[in-house]
Amino acid sequence: MSTSAQGNGALSATRTTEVSKLDRVVIRFAGDSGDGMQLTGDRFTSEAAAFGNDLATLPNYPAEIRAPQGTIPGVSSFQVHFADYDILTPGDRPDVLVAMNPAALKANLADLPPSGTLIVNTDEFTKRNLTKVGYDANPLEDDSLSAFQVHEVAMSTLTQGALADTGLGKKDAERCKNMFALGLLSWMYHRPTEGTEAFLREKFAKKPDIAEANILAFRAGWNYGETTESFVTTFEVAPAKLATGTYRQITGNTALAYGIVAAGQQSGLQVLLGTYPITPASDILHELSKHKNFGILTFQAEDEIAGIGAALGASYGGALGVTSTSGPGVALKSEAIGLGVMLELPLVVIDVQRGGPSTGLPTKTEQADLLQAMFGRNGECPVPIVAPRSPADCFDAALEAVSIALKYRTPVMILSDGANANGSEPWLIPDVSTLPDLRVRFATEPNASDGSGEFWPYVRDPETLAREWAVPGTPGLQHRIGGLEKADGKGNISYDPDNHDHMVRLRQRKVDGVAVPDLVVDDPSGGKARVLALGWGSTFGPIGAACRRVRKAGLPIAQAHLRHLNPFPSNLGAILGSYDRVVVPEMNLGQLALLLRAKYLVDVESYTKVAGLPFKAEELQHVFTNIIEGVVPA
Repeated sequence: MSTSAQGNGALSATRTTEVSKLDRVVIRFAGDSGDGMQLTGDRFTSEAAAFGNDLATLPNYPAEIRAPQGTIPGVSSFQVHFADYDILTPGDRPDVLVAMNPAALKANLADLPPSGTLIVNTDEFTKRNLTKVGYDANPLEDDSLSAFQVHEVAMSTLTQGALADTGLGKKDAERCKNMFALGLLSWMYHRPTEGTEAFLREKFAKKPDIAEANILAFRAGWNYGETTESFVTTFEVAPAKLATGTYRQITGNTALAYGIVAAGQQSGLQVLLGTYPITPASDILHELSKHKNFGILTFQAEDEIAGIGAALGASYGGALGVTSTSGPGVALKSEAIGLGVMLELPLVVIDVQRGGPSTGLPTKTEQADLLQAMFGRNGECPVPIVAPRSPADCFDAALEAVSIALKYRTPVMILSDGANANGSEPWLIPDVSTLPDLRVRFATEPNASDGSGEFWPYVRDPETLAREWAVPGTPGLQHRIGGLEKADGKGNISYDPDNHDHMVRLRQRKVDGVAVPDLVVDDPSGGKARVLALGWGSTFGPIGAACRRVRKAGLPIAQAHLRHLNPFPSNLGAILGSYDRVVVPEMNLGQLALLLRAKYLVDVESYTKVAGLPFKAEELQHVFTNIIEGVVPA
């Protein structure tokens, strides 16, 4: 089959190559943190999305702001899994590894399976670079890579040659080598090129010479694949058969931002994001700052405490207050969250979890803030907790969190994490008419039950126990709220022991009474499964993929996934009690398992990982298989 020219006519079609049809492929781009691997992976992902593939991605950033060049701590990678069917994870192992230097090769080679494709930028395999990462000999010159299909490409040299007539210096020209790699992989997998060229012209609109240089490098990579004898096969992955509708590629942070925008529109409230930049939550601020036309105000405060203070002040003033952060920021915001609980005002706290403790692993994912979200405040201070299960699900989770905050007049925590935040997948753009009505009714007249004509701030809805929300300045509705304990109803400061006991239990009862959907169990065996895999947050994909593998091997297993972590669904206890064994995979040391054991007295089995990376489906498959075989011996 002769490959056809795509995009600009400069992309040539000069020879015949064999075309292999695949149902799925995992590609990992890896290089130095300055090599543009995130941009390269993101562009390949965008073209896969435009082509109609289902996809999932895993960006992996260095933890250091600028690690020494060419070292393993400085390696940045981007993995994309695309397929012609619905997939759940970014893939366990890459089928193709693009290594831009020795450090990238050494850091990632262990994940490449035998016979996997390895594309190496040979220009970086100098003696100095090899020594820097501990290679005694050049792996391209011995037999250490014989198990793989190795393609040696002098990307830096070829890129500089393609840009020789542009007038760019050698250093600037070499920076375009990531686009050469993108062009080569786009040729190998028949990806469209027009979108990437348009993107580059838009991204570098103020520097058209840089835009054209990147486009030339991109075309050079494509044409290299077309003309070299090194690559004799190209690959096709057909579009996936997804539900009918309009899709776009979306990251979890962008989806959270869009969910907040939609919540503002559906509630009719001004939205204020009071926040302080912190990895990996900063993109929420960046995205929301673009949407002033939807009534979104963004305030970058001087610190975490000021950020939530502004958000809580906005809620006091009748707006929707939102603050975003990660685990260290939640610790700083804890007293203000407690104030929100005492004031009984709607507030959304977004925690994009990362590795800890302290500064920990800023760019790596973890699920270790669950107990902090549950109990990390002084006193009895309950808040509802919602956890999205995937990047696209972050949109719905944001809407749900806002709905709870407004209906029950309480702070609500969203527990996302780095895997959801930076990962991406197709998102079915919802019909606006299907979004929930979140409009609220503010207090407009006195409500005192004693006929005094006063407004009592803690008069409650008998169903939700939510207090009335009075906007400051409303005539006749002067009232007192604050951080000191209040008398129920009137809201006067009260040190009465019985009143404090009453208010503590009342606030707990309000959170316990939040209406959440029943937990749904996925069990294709029709009830034959005796083992339940239960997870929360971004473990949904790996757990689901592992369950698919287990079922394909002929073993029954049930799967359930929690979105609501406080309160738990009302049927959770009955579900836990109906299985012989329950396994809970978590990216922590067993925090959900601890809560389940305490509340339901069920000896759930905890499988944990705190490596800064998501679970692999393969490892969970082995865990589930061993447990099932322990229940029903082969």
